[in-house]
Amino acid sequence: MNIYVGNLSREVTEEELRQEFTAFGEVTSVNIIKDKYSGQSRGFGFVEMQSKSEAEAAITGLKGKTLKERTLDVNEARPRSDNRGGGFGGGRGGGRQRRY
Repeated sequence: MNIYVGNLSREVTEEELRQEFTAFGEVTSVNIIKDKYSGQSRGFGFVEMQSKSEAEAAITGLKGKTLKERTLDVNEARPRSDNRGGGFGGGRGGGRQRRY
């Protein structure tokens, strides 16, 4: 099961995050998302656990826990949508509005 972990301190390492989750079961992978230009943490990441029951226990046990002076936001990860934003259009930007 894939778990979203938000509100991470920029100083938290993947190994430290792995240790927090290992207390609840087998961790398959840990991935802290980094800015592609600066290489700094973007403040969130994903932890994958082998068992759904262990993952649910980790979510319950770690949601709201403080790690390096930040309160963790821990939830089941939602599947990535194909609509990743960017591009043109959408929204109400500045500039002139047309009235018909």
